[in-house]
Amino acid sequence: MSDPYAAMPWLKHYDEHVPQSLNYSNKTYAEVFREATTYIPTRIAIYYMGRGITYHELDKLSNRFARFLKKSGLKPGDTVGVNLPNIPAYYISIIGIQKAGCVLTGISPLLQPKELEYQLNDSGAKLLVTLDALFQKLETIVGGTVVQTIAVATIADFLSPLKGFLGKLLKKIPTGRVNSVSGIKVGRFMNFVQTMPADYVEEKLYPDAPCLMQYTGGTTGPPKGAVLTHRNIVDQIQQVNTWLDISQGQESTLLSAFPLFHQAGLFLGMATMAFGGTQVAVPNPRDLDFLISAIKKYQPQGIVNVPTIYLELLKKPKFGSLDFSGVEWFISGAAPFPPEYIKAFEDVVGEGKLLEVLGMTETSPVHMGLPRYGLKKPGSVGIPFPDTEVKLIDPDTGEIVPVGEPGELVVKGPQVFTVGYHNKPEETAATLKDGWLYTGDVCKMDTDGYFYVVDRLKDMVIVSGYKVFTRTVDDVLMEHPDIDMAAAIGLPDPNRPGSEIVATAIVLKPDVEKNEDTRKKITQYMKEKVAPYKVPKKIEFMDELPLSAVGKVLKRELRELMKT
Repeated sequence: MSDPYAAMPWLKHYDEHVPQSLNYSNKTYAEVFREATTYIPTRIAIYYMGRGITYHELDKLSNRFARFLKKSGLKPGDTVGVNLPNIPAYYISIIGIQKAGCVLTGISPLLQPKELEYQLNDSGAKLLVTLDALFQKLETIVGGTVVQTIAVATIADFLSPLKGFLGKLLKKIPTGRVNSVSGIKVGRFMNFVQTMPADYVEEKLYPDAPCLMQYTGGTTGPPKGAVLTHRNIVDQIQQVNTWLDISQGQESTLLSAFPLFHQAGLFLGMATMAFGGTQVAVPNPRDLDFLISAIKKYQPQGIVNVPTIYLELLKKPKFGSLDFSGVEWFISGAAPFPPEYIKAFEDVVGEGKLLEVLGMTETSPVHMGLPRYGLKKPGSVGIPFPDTEVKLIDPDTGEIVPVGEPGELVVKGPQVFTVGYHNKPEETAATLKDGWLYTGDVCKMDTDGYFYVVDRLKDMVIVSGYKVFTRTVDDVLMEHPDIDMAAAIGLPDPNRPGSEIVATAIVLKPDVEKNEDTRKKITQYMKEKVAPYKVPKKIEFMDELPLSAVGKVLKRELRELMKT
């Protein structure tokens, strides 16, 4: 069978300004940051709680932090953990770590002590930047790691003295006690930074040196540290900026609730600083009122969120009353945007503004998206970026699947990680083969070269030999008028060893009763919409679904909850 993906049918739908191939800069991230920001010292880099931090301030503070890392004994290639929400210390750390030639690993503030200990040990982090409010969790386990220094930031850093004092007094700012830890140097982030000289520092590295070690969870096993090089990040920045028609030095404000410890949030932060844009720091991604007020106040040109955030905002009358005429695009990623809600969303924000993208940590993080200006197909995650090869294969046979048929998406391109997973050669070999990344995403491609996510390979359910893609079941359930959220999974069939049943967890809309009548109505509805083997055999009503920090349904946790 001929290879329909080698013909790249998507190229005819590229926007006019997007070439098939790009010329990449062969620079490190620190070099790109320096070049982009040299001529805009007075421009605001970050808005934080009403205060603007200029590029001049960010540059000097990151120089100081880089010198602190070097004084602390860290050498190029050493790992620094950053365990913070989206506050100025995180942005300073990003740049300072790169200037010192070190590797950043983002550590979620939501991790429990044992999870923290695992990531610190697996990454080999020698220095940790954390928050005073998180210190109590950390001090119980840090003695069992190789961490030598802890720099403790606070939410009140960079607030005016009066605002910081009132925030703590009224308990609107979370704080925590910081204690000494035997054998480890502990101090305040700002104290460490302010004692260092501010003159420029930059370690000379090759573009293929490691830049980030970002942890990604799997369906089974512990999280894996995906190592991304400077070349991965810098080339991805060029791909994304070209796709979105963003020029170097462009004056543009971006807003996102993605946390910086997540690769999507970290990349957005790094990319914005690399072209000299302004970003609004969002310390609490769940604070919808803050997001609404920030959109109104800062009037961003671009907004990036997960679908759940957009859908929750859509329920807020204040969101609907905002003026979106200045917002050029809304990027949605990390999970599929339910197609049935796209029109309702664009009726509020503007037609053609929603750009779905597809990616993963291992692709820095994006490998395809809907065109900035061109044809947008509801439900599609778009078309591959420049210099990005893709194909769909049968996961059982390895053979290429025809157009319109589901298969595992495999990707090759400059943004695809090459080093692999830190200290995990077997996992690397299973995921990265001859330069092709086996994503685990099951997709379909139409004749125009547009791709559609069907499911995650590991979320696929086998019912008496039939393949059921849970994403398809979710989409049908979400069209039911009584359902607010739904997530289908596979559970072992008690009557047929080796087979599974489709089960679903459902959050009902307000005022809909959680009773057997509602369950029967949903079952009957599904019988009319899908094949019998796709109808959920178990329906469980929940007040809320388990979500990740960025709003993705955690189906692994859902399986544990629904086993009994």
